[in-house]
Amino acid sequence: MSDTEGGFIRDDPDVNRRSTRRTRSNVSYTEDDAIHVDEDDVPLAKRRRTPRRRARTEPEEFVVLSDSDVEFVPGQTQAIEVSSESDAELEVIDDPTLSERINDLKDTAREKARKKPKKKAVSKKPRVPYFTRVTEKLYTMHPDLRDVFPALGDQAPIVPEKAPHPVHMTIKMLPFQLEGLNWLVKQEDGMYQGGILADEMGMGKTIQTIALFMNDRAKRPNLVIAPTVALMQWKSEIEAHTGGTMTVGVFHGANRTSDPAALEKFDVVLTTYAVLESAHRKERYGFKRKHGLVKEASALHAVPFYRVVLDEAHNIKDRQSGTAKAANDLTTQKRWCLLGTPLQNRIGEIYSLLRFMKLEPYCQYFCTKCDCRSNNWRFSDRSHCDDCGHTPMLHTNFFNHFMLKNILKHGIQGDGQVSFNNLRVLLKNIMLRRTKVERADDLGLPPRVVEIRRDTFNEEEKDLYSSLYSDSRRRFNDYVAEGVVLNNYANIFTLITRMRQLADHPDLVLKRAGLGLGTVDGVLVCQLCDDEAEEAIESKCHHKFCRMCISEYCESFLGAAKDLECPVCHIGLSIDLQAPAIEVDAEISKKGSIVSRIRMDGEWRSSTKIEALVEELYKLRSDRQTIKSIVFSQFTSMLDLVEWRLKRAGFRTVKLQGSMSPIQREKTIKHFMENPSVEVFLVSLKAGGVALNLCEASQVFIMDPWWNPSVEWQSGDRVHRIGQHRPVKITRFCIEDSIESRIIELQDKKANMIHATINHDDAAVSRLTTADLQFLFNN
Repeated sequence: MSDTEGGFIRDDPDVNRRSTRRTRSNVSYTEDDAIHVDEDDVPLAKRRRTPRRRARTEPEEFVVLSDSDVEFVPGQTQAIEVSSESDAELEVIDDPTLSERINDLKDTAREKARKKPKKKAVSKKPRVPYFTRVTEKLYTMHPDLRDVFPALGDQAPIVPEKAPHPVHMTIKMLPFQLEGLNWLVKQEDGMYQGGILADEMGMGKTIQTIALFMNDRAKRPNLVIAPTVALMQWKSEIEAHTGGTMTVGVFHGANRTSDPAALEKFDVVLTTYAVLESAHRKERYGFKRKHGLVKEASALHAVPFYRVVLDEAHNIKDRQSGTAKAANDLTTQKRWCLLGTPLQNRIGEIYSLLRFMKLEPYCQYFCTKCDCRSNNWRFSDRSHCDDCGHTPMLHTNFFNHFMLKNILKHGIQGDGQVSFNNLRVLLKNIMLRRTKVERADDLGLPPRVVEIRRDTFNEEEKDLYSSLYSDSRRRFNDYVAEGVVLNNYANIFTLITRMRQLADHPDLVLKRAGLGLGTVDGVLVCQLCDDEAEEAIESKCHHKFCRMCISEYCESFLGAAKDLECPVCHIGLSIDLQAPAIEVDAEISKKGSIVSRIRMDGEWRSSTKIEALVEELYKLRSDRQTIKSIVFSQFTSMLDLVEWRLKRAGFRTVKLQGSMSPIQREKTIKHFMENPSVEVFLVSLKAGGVALNLCEASQVFIMDPWWNPSVEWQSGDRVHRIGQHRPVKITRFCIEDSIESRIIELQDKKANMIHATINHDDAAVSRLTTADLQFLFNN
């Protein structure tokens, strides 16, 4: 065959590779796998060409096809058959019906595809929520838990009715207090063996508790744990209102007894949270001495008390704290919590109270794989339960599972609403809460007015504050840009504190940093003449005086020497008048009052806020009566400056701060209450903001606002309580265009949160969120 004739060229010496078109023996047109077509029905031109690889065992050859070998006719479908034989020729097949046949095959395939039943989608089972899964496991292993909340809802509440007035109780109790006594007695005899008395501050929780002691004096001994500032107040009220029929012991101080038998002799034992925690820690963990670790038995934990009362029980709100653990380990039959504010920060605080009261099953841990249950988290190796051997992931706490977590996750919706209702039903059965508004007729309290006095910086203060604010804002924005706001919360808190202090008085910041104008070497200030002390000597109660001033004070006293009081803290004065003078050094100056670091030569300047306080106090002065006032501040250095300024202005003051012993506190309070010439009581907000009864005063001044409003509510209720007969006015100082004005706005927001519902638990009231910080710095 010549080159012009076309066809196949085999064994061409010029071509050493071979390319062939290979036909498949079977071609399949598939549409949903409905039809298979044999090669006899479809011409070659329409066959699918999918190359397949095969092992090559001979030299490859090309098959060349010429255009002249195929004739294309318009409108006619053509096919070419190629033979693999060497003498094969190309044959064109003309088939006029080819297009129709292909279309018919396609239609048939579509029809079969339509008629073929579709596969039903396998429906997936809905995912069971984690809460439901764990709940079912708990109910399976602990069937009694199914009936906990239904039984709780079916419990009949205690009917409010008056109890008989206790015999030998010298004070006449108000009607609602007798109702409270009735509830206390029945609650104690019921299934809970105690509860929570949460009457609003100033409604007589102490009196009602003393009445409970007096209701059956054979039920003893009783233990009362209270803040240090309230310890001696408890003692005096018990002695005053029981006619001396109950013996009271104070377990406090370095000379406290270590003999449990000595404590059992008292009807009521009083102690503080700090002493309780210290005794428990020394017994449990010991303390280091030269010859090694020493453990000391706790007398409090060795006495089987009949009744334990926690005053201001929010002191154990952190269940992981040593104080909470110490209270939980006390041996007693009845357990009581006294609270003025049921919730300060978050719902989780309630759990610590439930755990103290041993309320089962609410305080218990349950295993989801067996019937193991425990009041404590018992995992010594941190991997396996000491009782059942299962892992921590298989154990859950009843309160967390059925109440807390759902409220945090869902708020007051869905499962959260159910959990919230369960919590309310539980509290309804274990807590008694009355407010002053509800019992206004019984209380007969005078009106209370709250006022915000707004002042502005002077020019010097404004310059200083602007500089500090700009620097603080720049540092805060750096934290925001780096995404480390919460990691630097302590640093940010310090920045906020510095701005708050500068709004009180610039010296609170400048003297701390050693930047004050006219800074002088530290001097000691006489606490009698309020001037630089000459030949300063120190009393046993750690107060410093000029030798001449204190000598004249002692010599001018006309009474017996044993009745001589310290002019500052009013306990018995003990001082060596012949002692060598105290030498002033940098360390003493640093630890001393801020007053010792200011100039006494007339160059010291007061602040806008202090002068505003002086103005308000001058307005209260009258020839007819003495109006007593209480000044609260969070900063003791601010109280020192206020005290120094007020004494220079002619006001007599006393001061209560955290460093005082219980006896010093008692004497100071008594001196303020009984001495008409003492007009102003300066109180540290942390030391005296709770558990004080200061009805002699009718004016309250809060020098620096705080973003937890419950703290200020507590301080205001020190005077607006049972026994107050004069109208009460609370004045809150605020410097405009400073961080204080924004703190008050933030305070209002958090107050609304407290008054509304507790579903905002995840944003604790006392802690600043990132949004709150942004508001304080960038508004």
